[in-house]
Amino acid sequence: MGKFVEWSDALSVGIEEIDEQHKMLVDLVNKMHEAIHQRHGSDVVKGIPADLAEYTHIHFAVEESLMRILNYPGYEHHKELLHSVSDLQEKVASGKTAIGFELMPFLKTWLTKEDMQYTGFFLNAGAQAKLSKKSWIKRLWGS
Repeated sequence: MGKFVEWSDALSVGIEEIDEQHKMLVDLVNKMHEAIHQRHGSDVVKGIPADLAEYTHIHFAVEESLMRILNYPGYEHHKELLHSVSDLQEKVASGKTAIGFELMPFLKTWLTKEDMQYTGFFLNAGAQAKLSKKSWIKRLWGS
């Protein structure tokens, strides 16, 4: 079985810190996909969305901070995405939808298309493309 989302340079937003965060999100999405398809116990499957929810909130906070600092015109749309993720996570937690039915396709679209929209704007506004030190998110999450 292949990965649900395969990281490649095509997914890069051109800003190393955000790319490192996206790689961790891709890993979490792929872990959830694998756990579902291998029919792991509900303890395993339920733990991954909790990690994904926590990490998603951290990641969105970083992106939205940059959007506010750089006056990104798509800021409100991005905030709507966070509400959509939260709504889907609540549906999954309450049993109103299966993880694979709505959440997984949404996450794949978000990772492969949505964040590509701000790339040029951020870089033109002066966002640093390369890190001078190891990503803080990797230090925090230990990857």
